[in-house]
Amino acid sequence: MELTGFGGSCHWCTEAIFRSLRGVEKVEQGWIATDGDGKDFSEAVIVHYEPAIISLPTLIEVHLYTHSCTAQHSMRDKYRSAIYTFNDTQSVTAKKAINDLQAEFKEPIITKVIPFGEFKLNEEQYLDYYYRDPDKPFCRNIIYPKLQLLLRQFGDRIGPGIR
Repeated sequence: MELTGFGGSCHWCTEAIFRSLRGVEKVEQGWIATDGDGKDFSEAVIVHYEPAIISLPTLIEVHLYTHSCTAQHSMRDKYRSAIYTFNDTQSVTAKKAINDLQAEFKEPIITKVIPFGEFKLNEEQYLDYYYRDPDKPFCRNIIYPKLQLLLRQFGDRIGPGIR
Protein backbone atom coordinates (compact mmCIF):
# COMPACT_ATOMS: atom_id res chain seq x y z
CA MET A 1 0.00 0.00 0.00
CA GLU A 2 1.28 3.47 -0.95
CA LEU A 3 0.17 6.94 0.15
CA THR A 4 0.23 10.14 -1.89
CA GLY A 5 -1.47 13.48 -1.25
CA PHE A 6 -3.41 15.47 -3.85
CA GLY A 7 -4.79 19.00 -3.76
CA GLY A 8 -6.23 21.31 -6.36
CA SER A 9 -9.91 21.81 -5.83
CA CYS A 10 -12.48 21.33 -3.10
CA HIS A 11 -11.50 18.31 -1.02
CA TRP A 12 -15.07 17.01 -1.27
CA CYS A 13 -14.59 16.79 -5.06
CA THR A 14 -11.10 15.32 -4.85
CA GLU A 15 -12.24 12.73 -2.31
CA ALA A 16 -15.13 11.56 -4.53
CA ILE A 17 -12.91 11.30 -7.60
CA PHE A 18 -10.21 9.19 -5.97
CA ARG A 19 -12.72 7.07 -4.01
CA SER A 20 -14.22 6.09 -7.36
CA LEU A 21 -11.04 4.46 -8.69
CA ARG A 22 -10.16 0.77 -8.61
CA GLY A 23 -7.04 0.20 -6.55
CA VAL A 24 -7.74 3.06 -4.16
CA GLU A 25 -8.33 1.55 -0.74
CA LYS A 26 -8.94 4.69 1.32
CA VAL A 27 -9.13 8.47 0.90
CA GLU A 28 -8.55 10.78 3.86
CA GLN A 29 -10.05 14.22 3.31
CA GLY A 30 -8.86 17.38 5.03
CA TRP A 31 -5.94 19.79 4.79
CA ILE A 32 -2.27 19.23 3.99
CA ALA A 33 0.75 21.42 4.71
CA THR A 34 4.21 20.84 3.33
CA ASP A 35 7.64 21.15 4.85
CA GLY A 36 8.78 23.26 1.89
CA ASP A 37 7.06 26.23 0.23
CA GLY A 38 3.40 26.40 1.16
CA LYS A 39 3.61 25.61 4.86
CA ASP A 40 0.04 26.85 5.26
CA PHE A 41 -2.65 24.19 5.15
CA SER A 42 -4.62 23.76 1.92
CA GLU A 43 -7.61 21.52 1.12
CA ALA A 44 -6.37 18.12 -0.02
CA VAL A 45 -6.68 14.36 0.34
CA ILE A 46 -4.35 11.51 1.16
CA VAL A 47 -4.92 8.59 -1.19
CA HIS A 48 -4.06 5.06 0.00
CA TYR A 49 -3.67 2.89 -3.10
CA GLU A 50 -2.38 -0.43 -4.32
CA PRO A 51 0.29 0.29 -6.98
CA ALA A 52 -0.16 -3.17 -8.53
CA ILE A 53 -3.72 -2.10 -9.45
CA ILE A 54 -3.34 1.64 -10.08
CA SER A 55 -0.05 3.43 -10.60
CA LEU A 56 1.03 6.81 -9.31
CA PRO A 57 1.30 8.19 -12.89
CA THR A 58 -2.33 7.13 -13.50
CA LEU A 59 -3.47 8.82 -10.27
CA ILE A 60 -1.62 11.96 -11.36
CA GLU A 61 -3.24 11.87 -14.80
CA VAL A 62 -6.68 11.59 -13.21
CA HIS A 63 -5.83 14.44 -10.84
CA LEU A 64 -4.65 16.77 -13.60
CA TYR A 65 -7.76 16.17 -15.71
CA THR A 66 -10.23 16.59 -12.85
CA HIS A 67 -9.15 19.99 -11.51
CA SER A 68 -7.94 23.25 -13.04
CA CYS A 69 -4.28 22.24 -13.16
CA THR A 70 -3.33 25.11 -15.48
CA ALA A 71 -5.28 27.95 -13.81
CA GLN A 72 -3.77 30.43 -11.37
CA HIS A 73 -7.07 31.62 -9.87
CA SER A 74 -7.99 33.66 -6.79
CA MET A 75 -8.66 30.55 -4.67
CA ARG A 76 -5.22 28.92 -5.15
CA ASP A 77 -4.23 29.51 -1.50
CA LYS A 78 -7.23 27.48 -0.38
CA TYR A 79 -6.97 25.00 -3.26
CA ARG A 80 -3.23 24.56 -3.87
CA SER A 81 -2.63 22.53 -7.03
CA ALA A 82 -0.21 19.98 -5.66
CA ILE A 83 0.98 16.43 -5.39
CA TYR A 84 2.28 15.79 -1.87
CA THR A 85 4.95 13.11 -1.94
CA PHE A 86 6.08 10.90 0.91
CA ASN A 87 9.52 9.98 -0.47
CA ASP A 88 12.06 10.85 -3.18
CA THR A 89 10.92 8.06 -5.50
CA GLN A 90 7.37 9.44 -5.54
CA SER A 91 8.73 12.93 -6.17
CA VAL A 92 10.75 11.81 -9.20
CA THR A 93 7.80 9.78 -10.54
CA ALA A 94 5.38 12.69 -10.07
CA LYS A 95 7.62 15.23 -11.80
CA LYS A 96 8.13 12.86 -14.74
CA ALA A 97 4.38 12.18 -15.00
CA ILE A 98 3.57 15.90 -15.09
CA ASN A 99 6.28 16.49 -17.68
CA ASP A 100 4.99 13.60 -19.82
CA LEU A 101 1.39 14.88 -19.63
CA GLN A 102 2.19 18.55 -20.35
CA ALA A 103 1.76 18.02 -24.12
CA GLU A 104 -1.91 17.15 -23.53
CA PHE A 105 -2.64 20.61 -22.07
CA LYS A 106 -2.67 23.95 -23.94
CA GLU A 107 -1.38 25.95 -20.96
CA PRO A 108 1.50 25.15 -18.60
CA ILE A 109 0.59 22.81 -15.75
CA ILE A 110 1.01 24.70 -12.47
CA THR A 111 0.66 21.65 -10.20
CA LYS A 112 3.59 21.50 -7.81
CA VAL A 113 5.29 18.37 -6.55
CA ILE A 114 6.07 19.08 -2.91
CA PRO A 115 6.94 17.06 0.18
CA PHE A 116 4.15 16.06 2.55
CA GLY A 117 4.44 17.77 5.91
CA GLU A 118 1.33 17.49 8.05
CA PHE A 119 -2.33 16.49 7.71
CA LYS A 120 -5.51 17.59 9.49
CA LEU A 121 -8.55 15.36 8.99
CA ASN A 122 -11.87 17.09 8.28
CA GLU A 123 -14.80 16.80 10.70
CA GLU A 124 -16.73 13.52 10.55
CA GLN A 125 -19.86 15.16 9.12
CA TYR A 126 -17.93 16.24 6.00
CA LEU A 127 -16.11 12.97 5.31
CA ASP A 128 -17.28 10.86 2.37
CA TYR A 129 -19.32 13.93 1.46
CA TYR A 130 -20.50 12.90 -2.01
CA TYR A 131 -21.20 9.24 -1.37
CA ARG A 132 -23.12 9.95 1.86
CA ASP A 133 -25.63 12.19 0.08
CA PRO A 134 -25.12 12.59 -3.68
CA ASP A 135 -28.39 14.52 -4.02
CA LYS A 136 -27.16 17.59 -2.12
CA PRO A 137 -27.05 20.61 -4.48
CA PHE A 138 -23.24 20.91 -4.24
CA CYS A 139 -22.86 17.23 -5.04
CA ARG A 140 -25.23 17.37 -8.03
CA ASN A 141 -23.91 20.65 -9.44
CA ILE A 142 -20.17 20.47 -8.77
CA ILE A 143 -19.01 16.94 -7.91
CA TYR A 144 -21.28 14.90 -10.21
CA PRO A 145 -20.01 16.62 -13.43
CA LYS A 146 -16.43 15.82 -12.38
CA LEU A 147 -17.38 12.19 -11.83
CA GLN A 148 -18.98 12.10 -15.28
CA LEU A 149 -15.71 13.41 -16.75
CA LEU A 150 -13.88 10.71 -14.81
CA LEU A 151 -16.25 8.08 -16.20
CA ARG A 152 -15.79 9.31 -19.79
CA GLN A 153 -12.01 9.63 -19.70
CA PHE A 154 -11.05 6.91 -17.25
CA GLY A 155 -13.96 4.47 -17.40
CA ASP A 156 -11.62 1.49 -17.37
CA ARG A 157 -10.24 2.64 -13.98
CA ILE A 158 -13.58 3.09 -12.21
CA GLY A 159 -14.41 0.85 -9.29
CA PRO A 160 -17.84 -0.33 -8.21
CA GLY A 161 -20.33 2.17 -6.85
CA ILE A 162 -19.74 5.26 -8.99
CA ARG A 163 -22.92 7.18 -9.71
